[in-house]
Amino acid sequence: MNILRPLSPHLPIYKPQLTSTFSIFHRISGAFLATNVLFSYLLCLKIGLICFTYENFYQFLFYSSKLILISVEITALALSYHLYHGVRHLLTDFSGFLYCSLIILARKRWK
Repeated sequence: MNILRPLSPHLPIYKPQLTSTFSIFHRISGAFLATNVLFSYLLCLKIGLICFTYENFYQFLFYSSKLILISVEITALALSYHLYHGVRHLLTDFSGFLYCSLIILARKRWK
C-alpha cells in the first residue's frame, strides 16, 4: 500500500461547470436568507411586535450604523439572486431544452 498516493486524485483536475456554480450559489443564498428569517423571527419573539410601531426603533435599526445598511443590501442581493435563479431553474425544467442553448452560449463566454 502506497502511503504517498493522494486520497482523491480527481479533485485537482476538476473543472467547475457553470450550472454547478449557479447551484452552489443558490444554496448559499438560500441558507443566508433562511438564517435572516430565523433571526428576524427570534428578534420578534424577544422584543415583541409592538416595537415595530415606534419610530425610535426604526431610527435605531436603519440609521445607527453602516453595518446594518450593508447587511440589508447583501440580503436584497441574495434575495434577488435566489429569486432569479429559481425562475431560471423553472424555465429550464418546464421549457423542454429551449433554455439550454442560452446556457451553452453563456458557458462559452464564461471561459
